[in-house]
Amino acid sequence: MNHKPISNRYFIRFFEMLPGVLSWGTLIGCVVFSFLVPVWVAVFIICFDLYWLIRVAYLAYFLIRSYKKMRRNMEFDWYRKLQKVKGYEDIYHLVIVPTYKEGLDVLRPTFQALVDSNYPEDKLMVVLAVEERDKENGLKIAASVEEEFGSRFDEFLVTVHPKDIVGETAGKGSNEAWAGKRAKEIIDEKGIPYEDILVSTLDCDTCVHKEYFPCLSVKFLTTEDRLHASYQPVPMFFNNIWDSPALMRVVAMSNTFWMLMEQARPERLYTFSSHSMSFKALVDVGFWQTNVVSEDSRIFWQNFIRYNGNYRCEPLLIPVYMDTVLADTFWKSIINQYKQQRRWAWGIENVPYIFSNFVGNKSIPLGKKFVHSFRMLEGFHSWATNALMIFILGWLPLILGGDAFSTTLLAQNLPFVTQWLMTISMVGMFVSATLNMLMLPRRPKKYGKRRFIMMLLQWLFLPISTIFLGAFPAIDSQTRMMFGRRMGFWVTEKVRKK
Repeated sequence: MNHKPISNRYFIRFFEMLPGVLSWGTLIGCVVFSFLVPVWVAVFIICFDLYWLIRVAYLAYFLIRSYKKMRRNMEFDWYRKLQKVKGYEDIYHLVIVPTYKEGLDVLRPTFQALVDSNYPEDKLMVVLAVEERDKENGLKIAASVEEEFGSRFDEFLVTVHPKDIVGETAGKGSNEAWAGKRAKEIIDEKGIPYEDILVSTLDCDTCVHKEYFPCLSVKFLTTEDRLHASYQPVPMFFNNIWDSPALMRVVAMSNTFWMLMEQARPERLYTFSSHSMSFKALVDVGFWQTNVVSEDSRIFWQNFIRYNGNYRCEPLLIPVYMDTVLADTFWKSIINQYKQQRRWAWGIENVPYIFSNFVGNKSIPLGKKFVHSFRMLEGFHSWATNALMIFILGWLPLILGGDAFSTTLLAQNLPFVTQWLMTISMVGMFVSATLNMLMLPRRPKKYGKRRFIMMLLQWLFLPISTIFLGAFPAIDSQTRMMFGRRMGFWVTEKVRKK
């Protein structure tokens, strides 16, 4: 990076406030203008619903296309193909698994998936990253994992991230950075070139598909300018999906479907949760930032800025399996889901970061700056407002428009027009429900056919989930950022039913 980011406090505060101002301005504007100029709002709502109908059809196409390609990738022998690619013998994989208060019932399947991979175990270097704040439990679990799996890998390392380091935010990013630096010491001793190492950061509940590492290796070796790219699999929240409540399942599948759609549009793809990248690029940017919550997306922007816009995210279209939110009680599951979505929505902390680094950096093409800035702001704005505008705000002109508006032909037809457009848009829900049934893991014997039927009917909860577990957490995060109320890293509780 050949420039210094803008550090002016007023500049930073402006972009911290911008997402919240845009979202609240849209929602409040809809209410105010429904009272002042209900005709304009009614026309806007119809146009927006029409736009949403087109968008649903557009995204459904990408969803189906990505699903078909992912199914082919899952059934393909990628290691056989890898053996035909020049240089494959030199590739190593560094796998970092951060953990905090998770039990062996969560971590054991993660490591079992690593050894079950269709890939040589002696090419895997694995780090189990423990927190000092959970040292006693963490080291106990680590000892069990090492006893069962440690000898299977080329290297198995347990790190303990110290607590209360000045300037750090306690969370996944600071733990990963500490683990990555300890792994670098071993890599340097071995003399392995950084360019030959792919580093994958896996959430502690992430079970990789058996073809993940060979598929990733093929993609890496056959991609042009491969060091300037991250590699994103499809997160599928299936580990405990049969045990989770319906609302949590809808949120989980919606997130999976969104990532599938984004994989078909790689120009819009950014790193999320578990992903991979070149160790060379990771060292170049100084590892993960230790003072942020959304380290998974921030590492992409660190590289994008470090390489002056010459960085991208490559889709893998191969799954990694993660947990659906589940707690001991239904209401605790709801609360945990809300907090998880709010933490994900805290990715708005990247807005002031990229703007402060974009301004004044003439090495990044202006077009790239504009496109990425717009996509980020539009994405967070849509997250916070679209569901409310679709399901609730369409009625505001009728409620607030007064007698003069309610007697017009437009007012009398507005409910029918919006209902007709939204009914057609339900095709997206039917596509989701169908793919959901096709993608589900085998039904456990402890559940009867009734549970299977509920998996289909759960999509009737989609409006509820998109508002209360989608829009509201996003608005919450943006409002906190707008008023300068910083968030810490909240660890999603992992529960597995026996």
